[in-house]
Amino acid sequence: MRQRTAETENSVSTLTPAVKHADRFTAQDLVAEATADIGARPARLVMTILGTVLGIASLVATLGFAQTAAGQIARQFDGVAATQVQVTPAEAKSGKASTTVAAGRLPWDSPDRVRLLAGVESAALLGEVELAEGETITAVPVNDPSAPLVAPPKLFATTPELPEAVEGEVVTGRFFDQGHDERGDRVAVLGRRAAERMGINRVDSQPSIFIAGVPYSVIGIVEGMGRRSELVDGVIIPLGAARSDFRLAAPSELAIRIALGAGPQVAEQAVIALQPDDPDSLEARSPASSSDLSRDVQADVNVVFLILGVIALLAGGLGIANVTLLSVMERIGEIGLRRALGATRRQIAAQFMVESVVIGFIGGIIGSALGVAAVIVVAALQGWSPVTDPLVAIAGVLLGALVGWASGWYPARRAARIEPVAALRGS
Repeated sequence: MRQRTAETENSVSTLTPAVKHADRFTAQDLVAEATADIGARPARLVMTILGTVLGIASLVATLGFAQTAAGQIARQFDGVAATQVQVTPAEAKSGKASTTVAAGRLPWDSPDRVRLLAGVESAALLGEVELAEGETITAVPVNDPSAPLVAPPKLFATTPELPEAVEGEVVTGRFFDQGHDERGDRVAVLGRRAAERMGINRVDSQPSIFIAGVPYSVIGIVEGMGRRSELVDGVIIPLGAARSDFRLAAPSELAIRIALGAGPQVAEQAVIALQPDDPDSLEARSPASSSDLSRDVQADVNVVFLILGVIALLAGGLGIANVTLLSVMERIGEIGLRRALGATRRQIAAQFMVESVVIGFIGGIIGSALGVAAVIVVAALQGWSPVTDPLVAIAGVLLGALVGWASGWYPARRAARIEPVAALRGS
């Protein structure tokens, strides 16, 4: 009897682990159950992930386009700004009138002094000439009282190195040279827009303009001038002619073209080279390390397109939720049978949660790939350098899985609450 009892205990002890192992629902079983229905309906899968794909692709492409566009804007806008240093007299407040006056003065030989500095490629003095009241600039020698009043162009005096210093371009004729400046020759170069307003489009016939009644021969027309757009609307004469004809007391600015990255060094050394006794009387403005404009443009583009991407992503999440809920309703009998065979509520909920996460994950992968591809294709067509952050693509994939998880929460909760008896009865 005792022998028979021992054998029974041994058989029960050997069978108990096997029964527990057979009832265990592993993670591998969970993934298999969750993905079985996904592959069974490929057409439904495509329609389900379409919204997620569009949403993730919009987000990834938006960030890529914004970064690429900001890079192009910064490259074009800062292409000139990063190579320009401006030196002007520092301003000091007057005691009585609380107005600002120039505290320093630029030497007439300023270009020669700063050219000796490392990083300086070219330099030119520049000053705006103030005409007396009633004096004007015109292309006709006779003052016609019946002619409509127009604002005369501004008058600038400069040294011959100005086009090189501000990256200007002579489109017609030539710019005046050092000989014109030293002799004070009455020659003028017109900005393109100023020439259009005065009706001058060629210089081979030696046209003249009249500055305060003094004739000046037009020898060239310029455009571009980097960021100095006011020069395109003005008239430019040699510094020597401005000193002799209009008693220009001092230049107001020294424009320096520098090598990339030499801005802070040149700005610091230029004021010392120009005014070694009182460098604080001059002010040098060097280019910033980054452009605020590019950051602002990138932020604006991000806001607009991210809103569109979020809307598309919400639509994709609702699509996943609807399809998952439809799948729950179609599989009530299967859910009831699994519950009757011992599946817990948590296992049923986990199955549908994993199914939604997998659908969102697939949509995230496809959407991120399409977004990156769109940035590369558009940049290639425009001749730009595409800028894409790998972390954005990875975040897009994870965001797709997160959307799937959020979308599957309610259908999974509803599936877990189905009672086996009601499901098997067809309720």
